[in-house]
Formats: sequence, structure tokens, C-alpha cells
Amino acid sequence: MGIALNTLLILLTALAIPGVINRTRALLAGRKGIPFVQHLRNVNLLLHKGSVYSTTTTALFRIAPAIYIGAAIVATLFIPVADLNPLISFEGDMVCFAYTLALARTILILAAMDTGSSFEGMGAAREALYGALIEPALMIAFATLAMFCGYTSFADIFAQEQSFNLNLTIVMFLVAYLFIRITFVESGRVPVDDPRTHLELTMIHEVMCLDYSGIDMALIHIAGWLKSACFAMIAANAVAATFCFHWWFATPFAILLTGITIGVVESTQARNKLVRNTTFIVTISALAALIFFLGYLLQLDINI
Repeated sequence: MGIALNTLLILLTALAIPGVINRTRALLAGRKGIPFVQHLRNVNLLLHKGSVYSTTTTALFRIAPAIYIGAAIVATLFIPVADLNPLISFEGDMVCFAYTLALARTILILAAMDTGSSFEGMGAAREALYGALIEPALMIAFATLAMFCGYTSFADIFAQEQSFNLNLTIVMFLVAYLFIRITFVESGRVPVDDPRTHLELTMIHEVMCLDYSGIDMALIHIAGWLKSACFAMIAANAVAATFCFHWWFATPFAILLTGITIGVVESTQARNKLVRNTTFIVTISALAALIFFLGYLLQLDINI
């Protein structure tokens, strides 16, 4: 029962975060905005449409969306919701989680290159670069969690409420902030990318999907929501472990924390120039290393 509830809550989080982002942007802009479930209506419309394929593409292009969403679903099944148990759990599963998402990125990059389009190849090159730059931050963040809790499995790390002192609690809040920053890169949001733009020269994730339509495009959208939900829930678990370690707190907190944060950033900040994105992502990795080092010193009871 707990595993089924955990899976349903992760799916609910994935479906709700885009709606919270849209409503936050509308509220801050002082306009009515689109309905909360408009993104679901759009995907439902795509699911009822057929797909059109270029004659230059191969079978790789056609199976890529299925592999992409399949990898996202598997990655989602690793994530616990506070005190609930995930469907998949084993020692070292956080490393498997990271490279399952890497598989999703790789297959979409290969599909973009399969079209033979210079625009999509350009987006694939950018995606590969940003993925390589953000991976150290992700692995260092996992190492920080493993160092605090002594486990390398999400289910074991978040198995129970942790008795951290004030200093380590602050570090856990910083880890949650780090995962939110990683979400901006992994989900292609402002300031790294803008899912609302349609100018090929500045798009990253969206330009890789220009040749997709219908049900294929719907699968890519759903997979993107699942990826965002994974990082949002990890961030919420890090906070809940030191504050209120229950699923009924972690779920709405993950939705509101990520949705409102992304909505506020997209309403108040402009998108980075492409030449500044690498600096932005490397800064996230540097922050991850700093948090890890700070946590290590605090565990040694060294006054700094």
C-alpha cells in the first residue's frame, strides 16, 4: 500500500508542478493566465494526434520518445516520498538514478542528430555540454546526502527523520536549494533555457524536439515533468527529514517549493546569454563542492 501511494504521489507532483509555475507567473504578471490544468489539456490533445516523420530519419528517431519516457519513469520509481517506500530500492541506487536520467538525455540527443538538421544538432551539442557540466553537481549532492546518513540508497537515506543539529540542518537546507538549482538545468527553465521561446538559434531542449509531433511530443513533455518531480521530491525530502518527515508534508512542499520558485524566477529574471550558461552551471557545481566540504568539516566538529 505504501509503495502504491508513493508512486501516486510522485505522479501527482509531476502533474501539478507545471500548473503551479503557470499560475505563479500569471499572478506576478497581474493577469488571469491559463487554467491550472492547461498543460494536461495540451498533452491530451497531442495524444490524440498522429505523428509525422521526416524521410531522413531512421528507427532511432521513432523509438527515442518511448525510451526517453521509459527512463524517466524508471528514475521516478527510485524516489521515496518522505516516510514512504519507493518501488525500486537497492544499495547505490542513487548512482543508477543519475545514469538512468543520463540515458534519457543521450537518446534525445541521438534522435536530434538523426534528423540531419543543423538546428537540432546545435541544440544536441548544447544539451550534451550542459549535461556534462551539471553531472558533477548532481553526484556531489548525492555524496553529501550519503555522508550525512551513511547510505547510498534513497530509501535508506530518507528512511526516517534525522536528528541533525542546527549546523547540519542548515547544510541540508543548502542541499535542498542545490537540487532546486539543478532542476533549472535539467528541466530547461529560465535562466538556462526558456520553454516558451520558438527561436531556433537560442533554444536548447525545445530545438531538439522540432521534428516531433503528436503522441511523441506528448511523451517528451510527460518525461520532462517526471524529471522535474524527481529533483523536487529529493529537495523536499531533505527539508522534511529535519523538520516534518511525513508524506503529507513533503508532497505539497515539493510542488509549491519547485513550482513557485521557478515561476518567480521566470517572472523576475531574463534568460542568460548562451555564453553565460556554462558559467552559471559550473557555479552550481562549485556550490555543491562547497556544501560537501562544509558538511564534512561540521561532521568533524571543526569550528570554521
